[in-house]
Amino acid sequence: MRFRWWLRPRVVVWPLVAALLLALGLFDHRWGMFDDTTIGLLKLGSALLAVAVLLASPRLGPRALPVSAGVAAAASLGTTIALHVVSARPVGENGIYPTEPYGLTEPAALLGLLTLVVWRGKPVPAAVTALALIPAIVLRPLAEGVKETTAVMAFFFTLAATAALGVGLTVRLVTDDRRRREATVRLEQRAEFARDLHDFVAHHVTGIVVQAQGARAIAVGRPQLVPPALERIEQAGVEALTSMRAMVGMLRDADRQEDQGDRGDQGDMDGPALAPLAGIDEVRSLVEEFAPVGGGRALLRIEGAFDELPVEVITTVHRVVMEALTNVRKHSRDFTEVEVCLLRSAGRVLVKVTDDGRPRPALGHALGGGFGLKGLAERVEMIGGKVEAGPGAVGGWSIEATMPVGKAA
Repeated sequence: MRFRWWLRPRVVVWPLVAALLLALGLFDHRWGMFDDTTIGLLKLGSALLAVAVLLASPRLGPRALPVSAGVAAAASLGTTIALHVVSARPVGENGIYPTEPYGLTEPAALLGLLTLVVWRGKPVPAAVTALALIPAIVLRPLAEGVKETTAVMAFFFTLAATAALGVGLTVRLVTDDRRRREATVRLEQRAEFARDLHDFVAHHVTGIVVQAQGARAIAVGRPQLVPPALERIEQAGVEALTSMRAMVGMLRDADRQEDQGDRGDQGDMDGPALAPLAGIDEVRSLVEEFAPVGGGRALLRIEGAFDELPVEVITTVHRVVMEALTNVRKHSRDFTEVEVCLLRSAGRVLVKVTDDGRPRPALGHALGGGFGLKGLAERVEMIGGKVEAGPGAVGGWSIEATMPVGKAA
């Protein structure tokens, strides 16, 4: 869901911060902090610089923020040194008169900068700037010397600086942990995309190769079967290109979201899922489009309800059927029928694909040496299922996958 404009942090927080700093500035002015003396104007300039950097911080990057905050801290320390020098001179010397050494506006702005720098700044510049901001906050009350009141204020500012430092570090650690988890999810999605791309392209390309080989074999004896084979080759090529474009498009979307995250633009976090989805209709399409040259057919038998399965289960069902049909095209010969059986019971889903052909010699090494069945077994095991592959009871080859659903999962 999208947040309403008055619930967005930048719309609400920063106007409140500006209003608070304005109120503190008026209070300091009535207290006599910013008079018309040289030191008063120096304190006013130092406070205005800190406030300006704090209010501009949302537009500053992780490198510019520590630098700007460091400039404000240096100006504050310089003002503190000037106040200490003036307090050591006799009253009225060179037209300089003592004023109140500390207020609330400048320390509040520096505390906000300390929190933001520790949170958002690059590690090394943030550490250096924090080492300058903390003394700039703590030492201002001690500019006129160590007294009971100044020591109490310095202690109070020390506690406030420690709290600001702790808040900044906590938010930084939480944010870094969230980014690491998001990066892990992105890597898992990329691996999922790679597996999907492999399966989609391998499925269609295998069909193209088999169709082309069959068309060449029957071109002389049964030329009437060549045009339908060429049409199926064209269709498989178009589907392969469509699958590749869809996968590359999802990867580009993932890269774009990652770039926005690196720039700090959160955007709308409630977008669609990035993982490619496939349902029972796509399984039917796979079976209907399976038609080798020179004969053979695929039958789909469905028992039970498959409309409300979890996304990870129905997607895995689609993957099992796709990989099984691809293996039939690759490794089985002289088959006349392929049966795809989907069975839904109370606590599990059974997918079984069998054919009545003869396995080629390379088929026995597919599970151990190839990536298709191995990746399929890994995917099914991730959702608590298992895959069994081997010679069928009446010949051919059989692939059977069992996946838990509902409470069994």
